[in-house]
Amino acid sequence: MRKKSFLLAVALFLGLSLLLGGCSQKQASDKTTGQKDDYVVYTVADSNGDWGFPSPWGHYQRGPGYLRMSFIFDTLIWKDEQGFVPALASEWQYDQENKSYIFTLRDDVFWHDGQKLTVDDVIFTWEYMQEHTYPWVDLSYIENIEAKENNQIEIKLKTEYAPFLANVAGTLPIIPKHIWQNVTEPEKFTEPEAAIGSGPFKYVDYNKEHGTYLYQANENYYNGQVRVDQLKFIKLNPQMTVAALQKGEVQAAAIQPEMAEQLNTTLQVLTETGSSNVKLMFNHRQDPLNNKEFRQALAYALDREELVAKAVRGFGLAGHPWLYTPDSFWYNPNVEQYEYDPQKTAEILTKLGYQRDPSTESAYWFKDNKQLQLGLLCDANLIRAAEIIKEQLAKVGIAIEIKSVETQSRDARILAWDFDLALNSHGGLGGDPELLNRFFLDEAFNSARFQANRELVSLIQQQATIMEEEARKELVDEIQTILAEEVAALTLYYPQAFWAHNGQVPLFYTKGGIAGGIPLPLNKLSFIES
Repeated sequence: MRKKSFLLAVALFLGLSLLLGGCSQKQASDKTTGQKDDYVVYTVADSNGDWGFPSPWGHYQRGPGYLRMSFIFDTLIWKDEQGFVPALASEWQYDQENKSYIFTLRDDVFWHDGQKLTVDDVIFTWEYMQEHTYPWVDLSYIENIEAKENNQIEIKLKTEYAPFLANVAGTLPIIPKHIWQNVTEPEKFTEPEAAIGSGPFKYVDYNKEHGTYLYQANENYYNGQVRVDQLKFIKLNPQMTVAALQKGEVQAAAIQPEMAEQLNTTLQVLTETGSSNVKLMFNHRQDPLNNKEFRQALAYALDREELVAKAVRGFGLAGHPWLYTPDSFWYNPNVEQYEYDPQKTAEILTKLGYQRDPSTESAYWFKDNKQLQLGLLCDANLIRAAEIIKEQLAKVGIAIEIKSVETQSRDARILAWDFDLALNSHGGLGGDPELLNRFFLDEAFNSARFQANRELVSLIQQQATIMEEEARKELVDEIQTILAEEVAALTLYYPQAFWAHNGQVPLFYTKGGIAGGIPLPLNKLSFIES
């Protein structure tokens, strides 16, 4: 059986390699009768493959989807390894008295179709996205945007907004007015011209079925020379990644932690911990999960250290329930950590009216003659963690039924509140504390969508308007105290991520994450000659 599976995987990989190879060869023959000797094709492998069409409204609303779009579309500013750097805007300043940002645009930027990028494009983008919401950016804090002299724009805020540079100016993709001005349903606009941007790469092809992307270097990129001629993203089974890297068939990919030491002798290996998490989500709209004491009982029943040891084989850190790791500036150590304590679980459930047969330690809890049983939704990537959670909760008398589905189906069911418990994962933890709004209040599949505590909602919204860091931290500490009591969601662990690459492009992890906090080493500036 294993031999058949291996042969099938090999056949699929060879077929995909031939398909992409043919695509690359066709691109070259369309341009000339032969490729130049130093023609560089850079291939990134990904186990998921499809992250949506690479336009602002076409990409899937997770980090890898945004990144595929970001290679095509530029923002006003961006981040390198140390912090913010110019992009479409050559400089910027903040006028605190008027609560406004003034950006000076470059005058040497052209869209991929040859038309010049102007102030009108930037103003159009902001106005268009206020009408057609772009989920990655909150524009509710914007009062107006207007053109100034000397190729400048002024963005006036309704109130001070601390994460503006990272989460708005450094995340919002600027789109061409001449293409989008007549588009009324941007999420349905997937024609090739929808992927015309001003970034370092031009869109060539996207295949949803195969999960592949093909980009061509923008030879007129304003910000420097692009290191490679073509950039490919392909879908590849993780079991085949190491061989593909060693043979040079792909140049970069996420790898299993156990392979890091082996590959480190011939390839460059990057690692990162603490910017992404695996968390347990609760359907707090239904009984019994709408009771915070019940959620607390579940938190005490889960051994997060065991989860790290078994689910990710020790390659990670046990979760601190309210997102932040202890090395974060924003971490509050003075809150309930819910250390593993099954006795407290039993005490809380008894208080809530549940009963179990004392004659057997493994008996399940009952209430009103009904056994306590919950469904646990997950995808294939988190099935091992789900199995461990099922075992741990069984030990304290809570029955679990695991429901494993495709990742996008899992996200859709979470969004529709079609679950009891759900395992989810996301990055962004190294970003601005605005993530508290994103992961606890926003109406998104990776958010707890917890608005029952009005004080919590008010504080989360208020902290984003505090510009002074220490004063803001006091509010963030208070927010974590309330979250600890409410158990709106529970961080279980922070997996350690490993990437291997051949060094041809100097990949790096971005401080604070790409854009609003994406913890992947695929910053487009890696691909630009400095």
